[in-house]
Order: sequence, then C-alpha cells, then structure tokens
Amino acid sequence: MSTPSRKRLIRDFKKLQKDPPSGISGSPVPENIMRWNAVIFGPENSPWDGGTFRLVLEFSEDYPNKAPVVRFVSEMFHPNIYADGSICLDILQNNWSPIYDVAAILTSIQSLLTDPNPNSPANSEAARLFTENKEEYIRQVKLSVGKSWGEEEKKAEDDKGEEAK
Repeated sequence: MSTPSRKRLIRDFKKLQKDPPSGISGSPVPENIMRWNAVIFGPENSPWDGGTFRLVLEFSEDYPNKAPVVRFVSEMFHPNIYADGSICLDILQNNWSPIYDVAAILTSIQSLLTDPNPNSPANSEAARLFTENKEEYIRQVKLSVGKSWGEEEKKAEDDKGEEAK
C-alpha cells in the first residue's frame, strides 16, 4: 500500500543515497519502510570522534506532518539523551516541521552531540558534568565512544552467525 508518508520516505531514502551528508547513514529495515536503522559517526575533533552510534527511527502514517520517534540503540552519555536512548531535541518535539527529512533529522542529532543543551536535560548527571566538570564529562563521553566499537564488533559477529544459518 503506497501512502503519502511511504512515498515521502522513499523520496527521503533516495535523497540520502544520492547525496549523503557527512558522517550519517540510514536506511529502511527490509520489508518495512516505516522503520529505519541509522548510524551517526562521532564528529571529528570532538570527544565523540571515532564513535559509531546506532539509532532506530519509527515513522507513523502521519509523517511528514508528525515527527518520527527516534532513539539511540547505542549506549550514550549526553545531557539530552535519556537512559532508554530517547532524544530531547526541539525538532523532534515542539519545533517539528514537515520540511525536515531523514537527512535533516540525523544531521541535527549529530550536531546535538557536540552542542548539547544542558538547560533541557534528559540526563541530569551528564548535564551537570557538562557545565561543572568538562574534563569528567569528556571522559564519560569517550567511554561511550569505546562502547560503540564493541557494539559494532558484536553486530558483525551476530551478522556472521545469521549468515551461517
């Protein structure tokens, strides 16, 4: 069934393939255009540099009039990311606009990594460290980066196991 939201998601995917923004990638899950897997690479020359962070985007039939539900699958230490991976970002909540596409969403989240808003904390400990003890905050972020490597290795092993079946 081809609905306006599904047509828009196909258009978003084609655009993302044709002109991918630096440091992000995303694609629909096979057999379900309404659910996407994405990866954001930590921005260079930042504490996030070297990290590969996985996300899931869930779209409703109201897209693009309604924002998708986006969450990190990777463990994150960030002022605006909840423990369950949900993201506190204005364009995903009260400032959503139908002009945003998947590339804009992922690019905004990538920018959020290096430019958090500690005044709207989803993780109060990360927000406190970001404001009061930048050195410890950076140390915690680098732990998240290291964990993201382990996730990629585990995912590759899981994929090999699936292929062997």
